[in-house]
Amino acid sequence: MKMSNKKLFCLIISAGLSGRMKMFKPLANYKGKTFIHNIILKLNPVCEEIFVVTGFNSEKLKEEVTKTFSKNEELLSKLNFVHNENYEQGMFTSLQKGINAASDCDWILYHFVDQPGLSGNFYKEFVKQIDTEHDWIQPSYKKRHGHPILLGKDLFEVIVNSSNESNLKEISNSPIVKKKYCESSYKEIFQDIDTEDDYSVWK
Repeated sequence: MKMSNKKLFCLIISAGLSGRMKMFKPLANYKGKTFIHNIILKLNPVCEEIFVVTGFNSEKLKEEVTKTFSKNEELLSKLNFVHNENYEQGMFTSLQKGINAASDCDWILYHFVDQPGLSGNFYKEFVKQIDTEHDWIQPSYKKRHGHPILLGKDLFEVIVNSSNESNLKEISNSPIVKKKYCESSYKEIFQDIDTEDDYSVWK
């Protein structure tokens, strides 16, 4: 059964060192805007609140994002910054920190900051897949699974209470997870800009 009246928050993981890129990924340019600017603009129409998990360069990122949206009070009021002091221990700790902060909702759209290329239409179509039978919804393109992922409330406690040495793949393999894969026409669900070569391919 479809659901249209559930509270959806978006969680952007933006805490890493960007070591292989040799530039700070969240503020790198993608088609005239920074990575994080692109993502926030396209998430805004579908999410009630947007949480940005920071780590490395936390204050710089917060300052730049706040300045970027300073004239958009409606959007700025939806933005929340969550600092993960343990960001060097891995991305899973940022997910845990973000879910702790954003848990007052029914669903979380879990998004990486190095995936700025998805269109606004993707998100509008994707969130329509939310239903009452699943708690893990993931897009596919030609039967390959990609990102972002929609996580239902039933999984929040499972993730937060897992070891910080765990990962989302381990959790996804649990029999308690009720998964749904939805076919998408957007190959950008595979976008994963980790290196300078990746950046050259996608920009």
